[in-house]
Amino acid sequence: MKNNPVTIVEITRGNFVESTHEVDIVVADSTGKIVSAFGDAGLHIYPRSSNKSLQALPLIESGAADAYGFEDKHLALACASHNGQPMHVEVANEMLNMAGLDGTCLECGVQLPKWPEDQMIAMRSEGGLQPVHNNCSGKHSGFLAFAKYTGLKIKSYIGFYHPVQKEVANVLEGVTGAKHGADNYGIDGCSIPTFKIPLENLAIAYAKFGVGDNVSQSRSKAMIRLRDACLKHPEMVAGDNRVCTQLMKALGNRAFVKVGAEGVYTMSLPELGLGVAMKSRDGSFRSVEVAVSQLACDLLELDQQEQTAMKPLINPVLKNWNGIEVGSARLAK
Repeated sequence: MKNNPVTIVEITRGNFVESTHEVDIVVADSTGKIVSAFGDAGLHIYPRSSNKSLQALPLIESGAADAYGFEDKHLALACASHNGQPMHVEVANEMLNMAGLDGTCLECGVQLPKWPEDQMIAMRSEGGLQPVHNNCSGKHSGFLAFAKYTGLKIKSYIGFYHPVQKEVANVLEGVTGAKHGADNYGIDGCSIPTFKIPLENLAIAYAKFGVGDNVSQSRSKAMIRLRDACLKHPEMVAGDNRVCTQLMKALGNRAFVKVGAEGVYTMSLPELGLGVAMKSRDGSFRSVEVAVSQLACDLLELDQQEQTAMKPLINPVLKNWNGIEVGSARLAK
């Protein structure tokens, strides 16, 4: 495997490059082979929300999802970092209600929806702003459903030593092959443990996720089920004006993508059997959004319609407050 220089994403203004971002990228297959790397493949990172689809595996494997009648839209929301739009809040509440629970059980914290119009809707709603508006409420609803179905204590389900998080850590360790223990964890924005692991391990995990390649047949099926739910409902995974949703809509069933805080992205390309993990060194979202979009275009053979749909993602236009075009973001040549 050739070790390539770190990927550079440029931000332009006028005819000049105003700033640059460095992005480490790993492309791997499900056998554990590193196909290509840009920068440091062994970089230890916190995946943050980029691995939510792996954290949702116990919801399927335990039988909880079927027991409560969860549909694909519910499973997609369990993997989501959503906008807090009304459709997301509605589906999160459905998940809780179907499991015999309600929003008071959520311990993810209160968060404003992403966009101003949805913030107003949330604040004017009955009860006002609540944890169900949190971008992680779908994931947490999945944790709660798993806990309820398996007879675990609901309270403090976010804690490192709670059986819910212990099971999630065991699953993450099994899929990534990296240790998830007391000496390599921090607390995520939604208060659950997040574990620092090598970038290459995360890429391999998402190659496995994309094709359902696991020694356990039931886990393989669970991976495919979650993957397909997200591809069927990309609007649940993120929402309006979000790259995760836009990219999956543009490429149909050809790419699963998921963003994580501090500039992390994962991607599965099922038809190629490849997984991708990347991290912006300065934590910027705009750089990894361009990088993951460009990489998808480079690895997949796109038709004209797909190329047209992807162009705004690989070379997004930057505008000022008057809507005047002032520059763009792009991968450095």
